Amino acid sequence: MPLQNSLSENNPGNRKAQYFQGMKAGLPVVIGFISVAFAFSIMALQSGLYSWEAVMMSAMVFAGSSQMIAVTMADQGTGILTILLATFIINLRHLIMSTCVMNRIKGDNTALKLLAAFGVTDESFAIFTTTSEEKASVYYFLGLITVTYSSWVIGTAMGCAASSILPPILANSLNITMYAMFIGLLVPSLKGNLRLTAVVFLTAVFSFTMRFILDSAWTIISATLIGAVIGVYILSDEKEGETAILPETHRERTESI
Repeated sequence: MPLQNSLSENNPGNRKAQYFQGMKAGLPVVIGFISVAFAFSIMALQSGLYSWEAVMMSAMVFAGSSQMIAVTMADQGTGILTILLATFIINLRHLIMSTCVMNRIKGDNTALKLLAAFGVTDESFAIFTTTSEEKASVYYFLGLITVTYSSWVIGTAMGCAASSILPPILANSLNITMYAMFIGLLVPSLKGNLRLTAVVFLTAVFSFTMRFILDSAWTIISATLIGAVIGVYILSDEKEGETAILPETHRERTESI
């Protein structure tokens, strides 16, 4: 089987087919990416960035949550080192996601793997890790991230272009998009899982409490770290052989598409 997979991957026709299969798999998240990127661009402009800076940030960083947090913290006058620390901690999950993706990718083309690693997001990770082994190629993943990356950058550009014609009340209301996105990703994961619900609840209580002690920047950093520690402690003693929480949730979500 590995030899057959290697031979099929080396076939130019198969590589093209795998690439377009990946693009097709990414289509369901296009609307979500564009809408959140649109909201990010509004937030970025309101925080003082120029349109080209917002678009370049999306093109070079490609990490929605950390981009939004970075511009929010910058708008509040947070120091650059604190912003870097916050975004670094938030993006640490990419180490795990990239490792999982690279372990599934067949072949050993390092250059393509590096390119693929840049495109790892929560959504592309969820889609790719729930595909069959036959589709788990670097070309499939490149097709997938072509769609997600293009949607993110285009959505940012669209937001910048539309910012001047949007009513102020609508532009300001788009700030809740980030929170809505996080809630939309989180709530399905909590279904029937008391342990994960406990982690979220305790982290939320800690974050709310810290708002009265620390500034918003350090509240984000401390809540992220404490949430991770609580998660490890509560979820570490799950029964062996039990299907992992997030992958299963992602699988159900993908199958329902």
